[in-house]
Amino acid sequence: MTSRIELARVDLRGHTPTTAQLRTALPRGGVDVDSVLHQVRPVVEAVRDRGAVAALEFGAKFDGVTPDTVRVPAAALATALDGLDPAVRAALEVAIARTRAVHADQRRTDTTTEVVPGGTVTERWVPVERVGLYVPGGNAVYPSSVVMNVVPAQAAGVESLVVASPPQEQFGGLPHPTVLAAARLLGVEEVWAVGGAQAVALLSYGGSDTDGADLAPVDLITGPGNIYVTAAKRLCRGLVGIDAEAGPTEIAILADATADPVHVAADLISQAEHDVLAASVLVTDSPALADAVDAALTTQMTVVKHAERVTAALTGAQSGTVLVDDIDQGLQVVNAYAAEHLEIQTAQATTVAARVRSAGAIFVGPYAPVSLGDYCAGSNHVLPTAGCARHSSGLSVQTFLRGIHVVEYTEAALKDVAGHVVALAQAENLPAHGQAVQVRFEALS
Repeated sequence: MTSRIELARVDLRGHTPTTAQLRTALPRGGVDVDSVLHQVRPVVEAVRDRGAVAALEFGAKFDGVTPDTVRVPAAALATALDGLDPAVRAALEVAIARTRAVHADQRRTDTTTEVVPGGTVTERWVPVERVGLYVPGGNAVYPSSVVMNVVPAQAAGVESLVVASPPQEQFGGLPHPTVLAAARLLGVEEVWAVGGAQAVALLSYGGSDTDGADLAPVDLITGPGNIYVTAAKRLCRGLVGIDAEAGPTEIAILADATADPVHVAADLISQAEHDVLAASVLVTDSPALADAVDAALTTQMTVVKHAERVTAALTGAQSGTVLVDDIDQGLQVVNAYAAEHLEIQTAQATTVAARVRSAGAIFVGPYAPVSLGDYCAGSNHVLPTAGCARHSSGLSVQTFLRGIHVVEYTEAALKDVAGHVVALAQAENLPAHGQAVQVRFEALS
């Protein structure tokens, strides 16, 4: 018999907490990346020094298998796609088409501003030359993460990309065949059978494969992973760019009495399914809804496949129900929380959603659950966690682009502003800056 599930409650009714107070009062999980840096640093350093050999040694230790080569043979990609369940292939094709449609509209165009006659500044958008896209293993299989990483990189015009995913003992040292099939479906030609911190290090430093083939280093690494992957990204940041330090997944639902508790409960469970550290938070001005959601959670848990994992997540310190006076206070709460995924299940949900300022992605109304965004909405599901949505965006085409200012001035245009350059150079006690302009118009004494 399933035990009753009751989300822990934070009651803010009758209070007007500041943003700072909210950040400490709200349920929040997360992981301490610093606590594993001492374990990850030797892995990164070993791969830096010994390349693929070290990466495969760590794979044998952590994954229990050693592939013949880091790079997955092209034939294995083709075989994986040929053996893919037709229903899964059809679903991936829909996900790819919709994700491509959304991301195609994100591509930026160059903009030239004429500052003065003869003086222009152009912002030119240039794709990163080579990127590494990490697709985790663990509790689940993530072909959708292949889609979410590869599509924006391709839309940005990235010319060289590699997908890295952990080798699987049950598949002969190759990544999961569904991951390989998704890569093949997207036209990816380079996949590495390497996971964890050693994957991040090998992507960062490169090396030679066991057969002598070149494993070229990348310029940018994207994609979520566990705490060890995150720690390795932190250690390699600077040598390469990273998208974010991803933490456990999270959902917040802002709901009022009009929400269906069965829907709310199902959506909270869907994110708790990811990980025991996943956060599921309900924010509501309706105690009756909160009670009904607890009852619905208990009922639905009788048929949940990963009940132990889900129960641990729902009853952890990172999950709970926040009671508020009204939707205005609810908006204050969700903006302070800055959820990775935020659902709005209220009356006039579109209007309420327009007032949200901090969220990785917003799902509006009863028919836009987070799981739609995970797969087939067309949006990207690689999103900021742990409150980082207050200052950061999810993965997009822009992640893979660099803005470069191109400055072009004629002699007359430079001469017109020369005096101002000299004045500012002198004010900053950098006279050579001014001289670099003056020398073009007058001989130095």
